Formats: sequence, C-alpha cells, structure tokens
Amino acid sequence: MNKHEGLKEEYIEQFNVPNGKGIYSLILELKKDTDITVGALGPLTFLEGYYSYTGSARGTGGFSRVERHLKIASGQKNTRRWHIDYLLPFTHPLTVILTCTDQDLECVIAGTIASRTRTILGFGCSDCKCSGHLHWNENVDELISIVKDAHNNQC
Repeated sequence: MNKHEGLKEEYIEQFNVPNGKGIYSLILELKKDTDITVGALGPLTFLEGYYSYTGSARGTGGFSRVERHLKIASGQKNTRRWHIDYLLPFTHPLTVILTCTDQDLECVIAGTIASRTRTILGFGCSDCKCSGHLHWNENVDELISIVKDAHNNQC
C-alpha cells in the first residue's frame, strides 16, 4: 500500500544521508488518525500529527538504515522487519536528525525525547527497557526542537 504515489528516488536523495554510523531520529508526519497493525504489538491507533522515531545505525550498514526506512515510506521497499516499517508507509518523512557516534546513545536520546512528548508505549523498544522509541507531538516545530536538543545534549 503506497501512500506516496509519485515519489521517486529524489525523495530519498533530498535527505542527503551521509555515510557513517550513529543514532538517528526520523521526523514523520501523519495526516490523519490511522489504525495500523504493527507486528507483534498488534493493532494501534496513531493520531494525526508528528512523530519522532529514534533508532541506532551503529552496525555494519550505518546510516544506510535511514535510507532503507525512506524507501519503505516511499513504497520502493515492502519488507517489514521492525515496528517502524509498519508505520512508515502511512507517513511523510520531513527530516532526519543524526548523531555520528560509536556510543550506545539510542535509549538516552529516546528517553530525553520521551520526557517532553507523548510516547507510543512499546514501539521500537523490543530489545531494550525503554517505554518506547516513537514519540508524538501535535506541533512539528516543537518536536524538531525537542529532538535536536536531545541529540545535541549528547555531544
């Protein structure tokens, strides 16, 4: 199900994802309330608004994981491996915020974002003890500021 008909490779290139490894936060827009079945989490209702998904790209592929997410959002890839893969086709990615690091800061950054937003419980955190790595806010500028602060405070 491709919600972004007409999006081409430029959609991915507009983000200019660098080589390297670290932690990333995707900023996504969901234009209407949507019910989505998310793997083992089951059916969830996602509110219209803006989401930040924080993940780690410290493995061998590094930030190519971000490009993979963008391909799923644009309908160029259909594989569903992680919780975020179920949400992406319904969203419009707005930006990505990156921290180049070899340190395990994913949960620290997600926790900082969680302290100032609404957390989608259990989302994106099946391999850690966090409450969630997906966060919602109704105001995109506020969300981007929160996410940038969370990433910048780790430098």
